[in-house]
Amino acid sequence: MSTPRWLHRHRKSSYTKWSERPMKITRASVIVTCPGRNFVTLKIETDDGVYGIGDATVNGRELAVVSYLEDHVIPCLIGRDAHQIEDIWHYLYRGAYWRRGPITMAAIAAVDTALWDIKAKAAGMPLYQLLGGKSREAVMVYGHANGRDIEETCDEVAKYIDLGYKAIRAQSGIPGLASTYGVAKDKMYYEPADAALPTENIWSTEKYLDHTPKLFEELRSRFGFDHHLLHDVHHRLTPIEAARLGKSLEPYRLFWMEDATPAENQEAFRLIRQHTVTPLAVGEIFNTIWDCKDLIQNQLIDYIRATVVHAGGITHLRRIADLASLYQVRTGCHGATDLSPVCMGAALHFDIWVPNFGVQEYMRHTEETDAVFPHAYRFDKGMLYPGDVPGHGVDIDETLAAKYPYQPAYLPVNRLADGTLWHW
Repeated sequence: MSTPRWLHRHRKSSYTKWSERPMKITRASVIVTCPGRNFVTLKIETDDGVYGIGDATVNGRELAVVSYLEDHVIPCLIGRDAHQIEDIWHYLYRGAYWRRGPITMAAIAAVDTALWDIKAKAAGMPLYQLLGGKSREAVMVYGHANGRDIEETCDEVAKYIDLGYKAIRAQSGIPGLASTYGVAKDKMYYEPADAALPTENIWSTEKYLDHTPKLFEELRSRFGFDHHLLHDVHHRLTPIEAARLGKSLEPYRLFWMEDATPAENQEAFRLIRQHTVTPLAVGEIFNTIWDCKDLIQNQLIDYIRATVVHAGGITHLRRIADLASLYQVRTGCHGATDLSPVCMGAALHFDIWVPNFGVQEYMRHTEETDAVFPHAYRFDKGMLYPGDVPGHGVDIDETLAAKYPYQPAYLPVNRLADGTLWHW
């Protein structure tokens, strides 16, 4: 029997040539830079001259990931086949014995993201093509509008509407509190890691619960219901307090209420769910599928916010999304400035592929950061486009990065008026 013509064509293709033999990892290095805030980037190089980069930033604990990578991960990578992404993922996860946790999973994520970048570059394809192609033409993103009071927050929402955003997160200062999470002097480039040692804020649940519904009442009165509005509670409420807030916000039809209560106890969301139909989102600090398994299977949330960098890379985030899809839970990946453009680029390729996409958070990086991390993705009318260059479309200018040395920066801590340490 003669060989089919299609097989002859595939044998001659460049894809077959690069995929038939190993692409050995010859070198890996960690780049720490602070163009306005700290970022940790892993660069993996191969014997073919193809390299890939991955984000390894854990806000406020950056150097712990640097040590994990340099002392424990990189020595295990040299000589391995960069194409074997799945095997390397399990080698680093299972082989460590001490599994999970933010430092371990960020290190694994950096390796995983860099390897997907390499594989897509070697194939000559944008990363989303290797994941299965586009499920949509663009990625809806939401921006952060914040103000010292309700009036200023409304003015900031108007600015985001003028920029073309279809979805906007709204946060307001609270009367009687000197500072509030999500409210900053620099509106576009808010970065909460603000000091070499943690600053301390005072929190009042009572003042917050009284004030927040007034914010969204005014927003809907001024702007109507043509735009999606989101709100971040930042883990500060008990389940019954969160239920009360969710119920009071129902008339304003929020896209979601985020991080309503700490999620270490996944069952806590059951009480919230029993009392409100305001959609719930959680997961930006999750590291693995085990952190959200019960939340998803019991349909206690509507959006899962795990990220490429903090949840073990694209390989593991795909598994979380696939589980979520069985229960009609959609993705809403964290995308604040504590994630570098490398993570944002990878996230956008994931977003444009993943079938059960919901929304992508998008906090714009500074001009200095964008210069250090040149990228193919672009914003237009409330949407992000990942670009079509091979790989995930983000690079790093190592010469420029070296001009911004690491600077210690911690997230604040939160206390109640009586001094009790509270959730931040």
